[in-house]
Amino acid sequence: MVSTKEINRLVEENRLNEALACIDQCLAENPHDDTAYYAKGIVYWKQGNWKLTIENYLKAVEINPTSPAKQAYEMVMEIINFSNPDLYNP
Repeated sequence: MVSTKEINRLVEENRLNEALACIDQCLAENPHDDTAYYAKGIVYWKQGNWKLTIENYLKAVEINPTSPAKQAYEMVMEIINFSNPDLYNP
């Protein structure tokens, strides 16, 4: 099994496809690993896939309500829901 430290290193090096493969391997061995779902959300965030980011953060929070994915999810939702009325009327 690949360690969380190794997955984090791959993400930091932007080796995102390799990181996803390692995360999927971890989830195949332990489908209730909230840290793997959180890491998967981070990878999708870096790839710009907000839908899959949200899905994985929510899965992590479902497994572990105190997961850091909860705060990450809230941050994503704030970004999505941000509205600046000044931008509508130049």
